[in-house]
Amino acid sequence: MIERLVAIMARLRDPVDGCEWDRAQDFRSIAPYTIEEAYEVADACERGDMAELKEELGDLLLQVVFHSRMAEEAGAFTLADVVAAISDKMERRHPHIFGDRENGGHHLWEAIKAEERAAKDDKSALAGVALGLPALLRAEKLQKRAARTGFDWPDASGARAKIDEELAEVEAASNPDHRAEEVGDLLFAVVNWARFHGIDPEAALRRGNAKFERRFRAMEAEAGEAFPTLDLESQEALWQKVKSTE
Repeated sequence: MIERLVAIMARLRDPVDGCEWDRAQDFRSIAPYTIEEAYEVADACERGDMAELKEELGDLLLQVVFHSRMAEEAGAFTLADVVAAISDKMERRHPHIFGDRENGGHHLWEAIKAEERAAKDDKSALAGVALGLPALLRAEKLQKRAARTGFDWPDASGARAKIDEELAEVEAASNPDHRAEEVGDLLFAVVNWARFHGIDPEAALRRGNAKFERRFRAMEAEAGEAFPTLDLESQEALWQKVKSTE
């Protein structure tokens, strides 16, 4: 089955008879689509829509095949190499399943990942946290990595106090650039506080976005075409009405 998709991509990338758009792409131009497709998979999971999930997983798989095809054309690696590499990694990280190492589990997974990072040139505890990750997710990963070295608040109260500190610095900022920098620090502090409560900030914000969109659309439906002409007080009253019916 996968061979059919590989053949389709090879045909699309054919320098003579392929698709003009597909031939023009490179790794950087395709990367945003890869990220978008991953989010659409997450969205289908969040909604529990299995038909949509099947379609979105196909779109995400296409991205893997697309990148692999471009790499093969460049003489770097093939899709078979990608599959072999992840297969090797999964077996290596699960020695309690595929080998003789005892006392396996998530702690062993993390220990093996740490060993793999130590073997690379970048020895930092923060090495390998991809720059292309969404900012909230990357903040959480950076914080978790730092926490493994002991650089962390002893409990959630320290993280909560940091939010107040950063908010005060936003309000005291002297210019727009300074304020933008302090807002970044504030968001980073909120992610840290969420981490202490076991909350996935990226997922929490997605739910917050969905809630806002649902309520806003309900307001528009309630007021009809007159909604944009309502004053803020009337719009707020509508918001509270919609909110009370949930």
